[in-house]
Formats: sequence, C-alpha cells, structure tokens
Amino acid sequence: MGAADEIVTIVDADNRVVGTATRGQMRAQNLPHRSTYILVFTPRGELYVQKRTTTKDVFPGYYDPVAGGVVLAGESYEEAALRELAEEMGIRQTPLTWLFDFYFANEHTRVWGGTFSCVYEGPLVLQAEEVESVTLMTPEEVLRRAEAEPFTPDGLYVVRRYLGKDTEPRKAEHA
Repeated sequence: MGAADEIVTIVDADNRVVGTATRGQMRAQNLPHRSTYILVFTPRGELYVQKRTTTKDVFPGYYDPVAGGVVLAGESYEEAALRELAEEMGIRQTPLTWLFDFYFANEHTRVWGGTFSCVYEGPLVLQAEEVESVTLMTPEEVLRRAEAEPFTPDGLYVVRRYLGKDTEPRKAEHA
C-alpha cells in the first residue's frame, strides 16, 4: 500500500470526524482532514528543519520547520504525532508537549492541525521517501530564510504562532 492509499480521517468545519477517504482522494478533492505538527527542538533551542523530497504530494522540495503528517483513520493526534516522528526521523520514546490546535486552508489543503513540541538530541534515521535532509535553525532563522526560500506555509504558521507573532491562520502565499 502506497501513501496515496492510506485511509485518513475526514472532518467537518468544526473538526468533527465525518468519515474517511484515501490520502489520494483527500488531496484530489481537497477534503478537510487532520494533521500533526511537531516542533522538534535541540536542547539549545534549534529546530530540526526538514527538506522535503521532490516526490511529496504537497509542497515538494520545500523546507518544513515541523515534523508530522496526516492523521490516519482511528488515530488520535498524539498517536499520529508519535508515528510520524518515528517514520520521518527515527525519533522514538520522546515525550511530546501539546501546544495548540488550529485550522489552516489554502488552494492546496484544508487541515485541522494538532501542534506539539519535543526536545531531542541523538541520531536521526530519515525516511528517504519523504525527507531529503535535516538542517538546524532557530525559529527566528526559519522566518528570515522563508523570505527568500520555499517553506511550507502551514509549518511557517506554526512557527509564527509559537513565537507569538501570529494567532490567526491566513490564506497562504506561495513561492
């Protein structure tokens, strides 16, 4: 089963579960769904920023200041966050801290996000299909670099909100 065949949770405007669909159907029809967003910090306060592969189904080749991904059918936000951390970066048994939830929409996605943070220092095992590389950046550096380089708009929203610079998601602009 490929990523497009994964069964994901579909929600309504109030983040209530209304059904399921394949990831491919969700993307093709821009169905509202749930995703996790994890700010993964080093003990020094730097973020692990992923460079997405060019084969990703949304925002290919962009930098992503958060780990995470789509919540599968039957999963909680926390279960999905733990699964995504293990899959994308090989991070396991690291406690998560709940930060906030939000709604984000643009022409590519309609998503209810559940945001967590964690502190990790250790080896990474990157998921070759999704993560090309990882770079360390401070949250402020992420925002500076995003002025000239492509970063995922929902990931940037999470960083801005974490820093207290944004409290309402807006329609994203694209590079």
